[in-house]
Amino acid sequence: MAQPPTTEPHVERPGPAEFRDPVVRREMAKAAVWLGMALLIVGIVVLAQPLLLIVGGAIFAVFLDGGVRLLGRYLPVARGWRLLLVLMLGFGFLGWVFWFAGTTIAAQFEDLRQVVTAQFHRLLEFASSLGLMPRGEPSNLGSQFLGSVGRLTSAVGSVLGAVTSVIAMLVIGIFLAAEPRIYDRGIAWMLPLRHRAGFYRIAAHVGFTLRRLLFGRLVGMLFEGVFTWLMLTLGGVPMAALLGLVTGVLAFIPNIGAITSGVLMVAVGFSAGPHQGLYAIFVYFLVQNIDGYVVLPYIARKTVDLAPAIVLAMQLLMGALFGILGVLFADPILATIKVVLVDLSRKHAEEKAEAEKVVAAPG
Repeated sequence: MAQPPTTEPHVERPGPAEFRDPVVRREMAKAAVWLGMALLIVGIVVLAQPLLLIVGGAIFAVFLDGGVRLLGRYLPVARGWRLLLVLMLGFGFLGWVFWFAGTTIAAQFEDLRQVVTAQFHRLLEFASSLGLMPRGEPSNLGSQFLGSVGRLTSAVGSVLGAVTSVIAMLVIGIFLAAEPRIYDRGIAWMLPLRHRAGFYRIAAHVGFTLRRLLFGRLVGMLFEGVFTWLMLTLGGVPMAALLGLVTGVLAFIPNIGAITSGVLMVAVGFSAGPHQGLYAIFVYFLVQNIDGYVVLPYIARKTVDLAPAIVLAMQLLMGALFGILGVLFADPILATIKVVLVDLSRKHAEEKAEAEKVVAAPG
């Protein structure tokens, strides 16, 4: 006889869209983390221009905040008035520098370009005569050398883009320096409550360190620029004022800036004669040794201690990824990373020590 049809209800089984297996869920969580990190890296590379502009604005805000705090020791006025005074003094000084450069040494810029180009070709010809490199068009090698420094972001690829970028960084820096606590609270609001105290602590440490670091950079720039100008003038090296100005500006970029200014100084010196060239080499090493062994070590005791090799590696990496802006901001970014890691490590060690005391306590 035929069996009657069953009346048991149909039991639904999990389909491929349901992940109930703990192993599958764990693997999916790992995959999501890796995917998120990949998207974050891609986003940083794609959005390098605006991110670096924000970083530049934050660094400029640290400059302004340092000046405001310094004036606060002597002028008991509101923060807004002190910030206005710092801006007037800063832009007034920059205006004087550009006026001085425009009226005194503007004609020397073209001479400097011609001198450096001629010396570069002479150096390539000398290397070719020694068999160190194949003979060829020197301009091709020069183009390859300059192109290997790194790509520039689209915002600084033209004069209009450069001016727009500078204005954006200045505006961001002024807004941040005007009311820094508002932005600190805004960032802390996005963090869990248990992490907000740590954020405020780290932010204070980072600000303190960057103010000291950037103040040290300013002192080094002023010393190298003025001392180079005076020494080259005494030695009869042409374009001493221009070389002093270039050396002072490039001193903001550790390692790479010193090498670049030294190459320019020696090239101009040898264009005037062997004696001036040797004297330019002497001035370069004298300035760099005094700045490296006297000025900067004294300032380094007041700020973060960064190893030169690590700074240079960071500059090369940032320059390859983000161009000239990456090179400019590599030092402050590296100092910030170090301060954050040191602070977190110290806090973890303190918490571990407290936990060990609790465990070791009797009863």
